[in-house]
Amino acid sequence: MHNPPDILTLAYKQTFMQDQLVLLQEKEQQIPGSVQYTINRYSRHPQWNIEDTGMMVYHYEPDRPDKNYFELRFCLSGNVYCHKKQTECDMCQFGASRTCQERADSIDVVSFRFSPVHLSQFVKPRKGNAVLTDDILNFTHTSSFTKILPLCGKTRMVLEGVLNHTYADSLENIYINAQTQMLLLYSLDCMLGEKEIDTINCKFLANEADREKIIKARAVLLEHIGEPITIRELSRKVAINECYLKKGFKELFGTTVFDFYQSQRMEHARYLLYEKGLSVTEVSLLLGYSSISHFSTAFKKHTGLKPCELLFRPSPVARN
Repeated sequence: MHNPPDILTLAYKQTFMQDQLVLLQEKEQQIPGSVQYTINRYSRHPQWNIEDTGMMVYHYEPDRPDKNYFELRFCLSGNVYCHKKQTECDMCQFGASRTCQERADSIDVVSFRFSPVHLSQFVKPRKGNAVLTDDILNFTHTSSFTKILPLCGKTRMVLEGVLNHTYADSLENIYINAQTQMLLLYSLDCMLGEKEIDTINCKFLANEADREKIIKARAVLLEHIGEPITIRELSRKVAINECYLKKGFKELFGTTVFDFYQSQRMEHARYLLYEKGLSVTEVSLLLGYSSISHFSTAFKKHTGLKPCELLFRPSPVARN
């Protein structure tokens, strides 16, 4: 049985303890003949570093077709809501009511589950081999999978609409049905646009233990920002084959191990330079670079700026 990872854990990069989450609002609804959707809104602690995350889940059980489903899950952080209105508060969002007692920073966890019957209506009959989208919509793709989705601007706009609309009753059903079809379109288009469709066949990721190893690998990388680590060392730390590690990491997180690690190191470097005021030499040493020139080259490739150029920019304190 396919057990996809918890999207909150992926977004937070570690498992939430039950007492950490304070539920502000929850909603679950089945639109007749369409999609089942849920919205869970939690209070967000200011120190939590949570990335906006999207996930596609294809669940297939050959012997139990009634259990098949296709689901889109999203975790969005950083919205500001009003307890009284139970919706996004423009006054709070733009800082015009910082003393408002109803103001709350939030994490929104949203899911949309589509049934095989609902999805089959979108399949266009064709001759010859069907494309992957048809296999998914018809539930003829014979292995379950989970795929991380990048959140593009179009997807974010649809999700904002779902979270903050003012429709009710029948009009709400019509609106949500339309928005979820747009999310389905954007998500499938994103999957096909990557031109690496065969990567969803990482069957070993159906094993929860192997999937946890990939998630642990990401955590290990974040723990070793200042200590360069090789793929071989990383695979040993999480006890998984190097090939599985690379394929599984790309499948779960939508990026290679190296690109993720390098991106995190450069963002940490930016923080140390810009926020903490450390020198280029100090940051280069802290991140384990053998020379300042190697660090400068890597930093410019990621940010478009040389480290010394960032130092001449006004600090956040000065701007305020």
